[in-house]
Amino acid sequence: MKPSLKRLQVLFLAHPPHLREPWLNDLRQALGSQHDFALWDEHQPLTPQFAKVDVVVDQGGVHSTRAMADVSPAVKLWQILGTGFEKFDLEYWRQKKIPVANTPGQFSADALGECAMMFMLMLARRWHETQVNLRESRFYAPLGRELAGARLLLIGFGASAKALAARVRPFGMRVFAVEVREVSEAERREFGVEVVGKPADIDRLLPECDYVSLHLHLNDETRHILDARRLALLKPTACLINVARGALVDQVSLYRNLVEGRLAGAGLDVFESEPADPTDPLFKLPNVVATPHVSGSTDGTSRRRAQCVAANIDRVAQGLEPLYRID
Repeated sequence: MKPSLKRLQVLFLAHPPHLREPWLNDLRQALGSQHDFALWDEHQPLTPQFAKVDVVVDQGGVHSTRAMADVSPAVKLWQILGTGFEKFDLEYWRQKKIPVANTPGQFSADALGECAMMFMLMLARRWHETQVNLRESRFYAPLGRELAGARLLLIGFGASAKALAARVRPFGMRVFAVEVREVSEAERREFGVEVVGKPADIDRLLPECDYVSLHLHLNDETRHILDARRLALLKPTACLINVARGALVDQVSLYRNLVEGRLAGAGLDVFESEPADPTDPLFKLPNVVATPHVSGSTDGTSRRRAQCVAANIDRVAQGLEPLYRID
């Protein structure tokens, strides 16, 4: 118990039961008994649930509606439990003057870096083909590729890109990056990056690299940053990794390039439309490794995000400015 803190009313907008665990348990544990905690019930009227709430926590930033904001006169913080907020009506919350925060990328960076590393290894060792050969007793094939000496291009050099750079270093890969902000020489050396270019350098770097991994937020500027023209710049032996947002890539053009042999493979955790259609022919390709948007779904991410949210709620309870505001 933290007696110096004001007791707040916290409302959690959660995914359906089969998706909310362990996020719900970790959040409850991080909050402890300091604040009053309730789950939003989508089948009940909004006004009684939101009228006296101090903090709303939206799992994934996908449940909030304008109607909720309209009936939340006491709210002091609208907290997104997640990194992305492209589906959140941020402009409306700005108009309502409701502070909005997220749990930024550093809390899920390790998980995303591990997933991207997994995709690279599976594609390099031609995982799908090995499983077919194993079932059909065709041993000693296929011939995989080593990562040592291969060139990796990180488009975006935030927390998850750095996590991947740290993981590929022991494999002897050469790492290049593209980043809008200025990256210091010390930061570049720390993560073993040979060159950090600007967005204008993407076209020059794409044809030179064996693996391309995306680490960007989705917005109007980054949507289809890998469009048909840029996908055509990749070597036919190159592989694309996307654990960020599906709409960063023109998925129709990606599929065409994979089918026609103009791209060696893709490791995808995110898709232009989610949930993705399970009958999508993309998932039947032997050179595609795919997962259902779970790159950030780990025990560590859940704990770290919960601790971040709890700390922000405590700040509000002390009358302090919440961290990681995006409004």
